[in-house]
Amino acid sequence: MGIRSMKIAEAKRKLQRTLSPRNRTVSAPTDVPKGCLAVYVGEALRRFVIPVSYLNHPLFQDLLHWAEEEFGYNHPMGGLTLPCGEDYFISLTSLLNAP
Repeated sequence: MGIRSMKIAEAKRKLQRTLSPRNRTVSAPTDVPKGCLAVYVGEALRRFVIPVSYLNHPLFQDLLHWAEEEFGYNHPMGGLTLPCGEDYFISLTSLLNAP
């Protein structure tokens, strides 16, 4: 239980640094429901709105680590940019939505 809490806290810190106002170049969208966040995926940087609960999943945390290695904390869209293709991201989110 303690390890899971540490991973969640680490993911939240990374997300906060990524979305901090000093790094933001685009104003925050107002169409993101509470409990969700917007991410940009693929070559066309297509925007997806996902639940923050995805941050708890180890596969999504791997994607966050990959984003950190690829972009650091300065994401080109001002939001969280994930360095994967749309097909991979859709497959991952489908897996995370499965019961």
